[in-house]
Amino acid sequence: MNNSDLNVVTGAFGYTGRYITQKLLSDGRKVRTVTGHPDRENPFGDQVKAYPLDFSDPKSLAENLSGATTLYNTYWVRFSRGGATFYTAVENTKTLVNAAKQAGVQRVVHISITNPSVESNLGYFKGKALVEEAIIGSGLAYSIIRPTLVFGAEDVLINNIAWFLRKFPFFAVPGDGKYLVQPVHVEDVAEVAVNSAESSDNTIQDCVGPETYTYGQLIRLIAVSIGAKTKIANLPPALTLFFSRLAGYLVRDVVLTRAEIDGLMAGLLVSDGPPNGRTSFSRWLEENCDTLGRRYVSEMDRHYR
Repeated sequence: MNNSDLNVVTGAFGYTGRYITQKLLSDGRKVRTVTGHPDRENPFGDQVKAYPLDFSDPKSLAENLSGATTLYNTYWVRFSRGGATFYTAVENTKTLVNAAKQAGVQRVVHISITNPSVESNLGYFKGKALVEEAIIGSGLAYSIIRPTLVFGAEDVLINNIAWFLRKFPFFAVPGDGKYLVQPVHVEDVAEVAVNSAESSDNTIQDCVGPETYTYGQLIRLIAVSIGAKTKIANLPPALTLFFSRLAGYLVRDVVLTRAEIDGLMAGLLVSDGPPNGRTSFSRWLEENCDTLGRRYVSEMDRHYR
């Protein structure tokens, strides 16, 4: 890849896609985005042109990808809602990959998740595995990046954990909280993704940070960092989900799903490989504790409203 090559990023106005775009631009690369929200404010100005990510029109989608050497795909859904399901997300991604092939794209860099499996009973992890299979079978060169628990300034999960710790008298941890998580910073994910495009081989790699915690330790570390006095209680998963849904009614959002609880408790957000992210979660907390969780970030507002 050289600086004259065009890179297309799905969702450059979102979260992971924004950081991948920033990394590409800082490296002097040319970037275009295809997005489900092309009319949103463009944080990159005239550096990045936005085109619709319209899965119902494969021909136009291929035209929007034309001229690109590399496609960075961050498209996915966190949970099923209305017509947006894990099944439709898989089919939509297949449409995107086929359009990329028709457009002459040479490599797909795909953001997946650690421990995907077609045998999983969790739609998120099974869907991610099915997408990986489709990319591998497409005939395009590929780099598949499997991050663990991604955190950063615009993050939904870590920010909202801090928000609830600031606002509520108690915080529910499902089960014993001893299952492991291995947070990785979104800038590290972007760097690994962009660097992977330089490879001439097809690659699959986990993307993980340098620190591992139990989930209970993670919650308590956040609470201590922001000075929260909230009581942290270990509750059965079903009761945790009940309280999460109550909180969801208050904030008009989906706070936590049963599948996310099951994925956490199954230890799917850790890797047995060496860390390749450099950002320390504990140090990042120290640097951002004053602002973390000051306002709630709505998943519904970001993607569905």
